[in-house]
Amino acid sequence: MEQEENQWDRLLKIKTMGRDDSNADQYRYPYEPTPYAVLERLANSGWIRKGDTLLDYGCGKGRVDCYLSYQTRCHSIGVEYDPRIYEAAAENQKTAVSGGRTEFVLADAGEFPVPEAVNRAYFFNPFSVELLQKVIHRILDSWYERPREIRLFFYYPSDEYMAYLMTVEELMFADEIDCRDLFDGKDARERIVEFMLE
Repeated sequence: MEQEENQWDRLLKIKTMGRDDSNADQYRYPYEPTPYAVLERLANSGWIRKGDTLLDYGCGKGRVDCYLSYQTRCHSIGVEYDPRIYEAAAENQKTAVSGGRTEFVLADAGEFPVPEAVNRAYFFNPFSVELLQKVIHRILDSWYERPREIRLFFYYPSDEYMAYLMTVEELMFADEIDCRDLFDGKDARERIVEFMLE
């Protein structure tokens, strides 16, 4: 698995390997990149295409943005609160083959106003449910200001995330992409759960 991860990093001309919990706390969780095999499954789902704008919450070093922009030709915006990790994403943007289709913003996700072009959002447990609630309110604000189809993708969602998301009346459960077979097959959280606003 690690060899494949390294190969993708080299192909995309980025450096995103490794975990970093130096600035993690009870609200913001450690940086850990989504495995490329999972991103490939999401890219192949057909739910993200050229013309879409993806907002990646807790983007870390920018792997999701660089990969999905490269594979699907979407535009992506990565939001990261940790200045040091944000700098790594900004460096990756300079060398990445996805080029101008990716951008990174140093911001607190709960305070970041959702641009009206955004119609896709990605989460790999970047923060606590308390912060997720603020983020969902920001997404809803943007959606009410400019109604459009918005799809939200949650990789490896916690029970707390799922319990909260099921209470948001505007959100509809849309689909689930099973990823258990990519690993040992026993972890029920190895999936991408999709919700939508329309």
